[in-house]
Amino acid sequence: MKLKCIVIDDEIHAINGIKSYITTLSNLQLVEVYTDPLQALTEIGSGANVDIIFMDVDMPMISGIELSKALRHKTDKLIFTTSHSKYAYEAFEMFANAFLLKPYTLARFAETINRLFPQVKNVINSSIKIEEDYFFIRNKNDNNNLIKVRNKDIIAVESLQNYVRIYTVYDTIVSYIGLSEIKEILKENPNFVQAHRSFIISKNHIEKVEGNTLKMTNDLVVNLGNNYRDEVQTFIKEKTIKTGRS
Repeated sequence: MKLKCIVIDDEIHAINGIKSYITTLSNLQLVEVYTDPLQALTEIGSGANVDIIFMDVDMPMISGIELSKALRHKTDKLIFTTSHSKYAYEAFEMFANAFLLKPYTLARFAETINRLFPQVKNVINSSIKIEEDYFFIRNKNDNNNLIKVRNKDIIAVESLQNYVRIYTVYDTIVSYIGLSEIKEILKENPNFVQAHRSFIISKNHIEKVEGNTLKMTNDLVVNLGNNYRDEVQTFIKEKTIKTGRS
């Protein structure tokens, strides 16, 4: 059984992100996307009921809060999405079932769906496939096609709000997924370490160490975060050849 979904949001990048997440969960089906809340009001109001409506709160002409008053009866579950936590109380006053604060990760998205529909098994298998020393991931820079990424080719992974940039020896890949999901994929590989809250790096691709700054083999510069510095520096110390001068 696939859960039928509608997305209402006036921000294209937000729509692209949630569309990617919906595609990733095997039991969700995207029925329609609206960037114009007035069009959504007309068409959804006269259309068939759906399982989930994902609705932005802060939109022009008519807010998500106002729109939800007219459309709440057309969906089983209403999920508000917004960049502003101040709308949370109003959202739940409108009988919203969940509230996703942008930017939210794939893990947070999937957790919300699984909580609201415990009887429906959602499998994350179309965006990421883990197999041995590589995985497949959708690349925004290549028409959202699935791209094979070999672990040995990864130089670093950078978090950029609700998507990541994966630097490899051959290319740079952009995908709508959270850094936490990539960290989960790479956690069994001791070559990868988190060096900053926004960066996971490959130890094999550290080219130069300048104090608390790492220069990678692709010339990417990563500053060591306070919470991650000890682990990286311990590794560097273990790999440093002792000489007569310090």
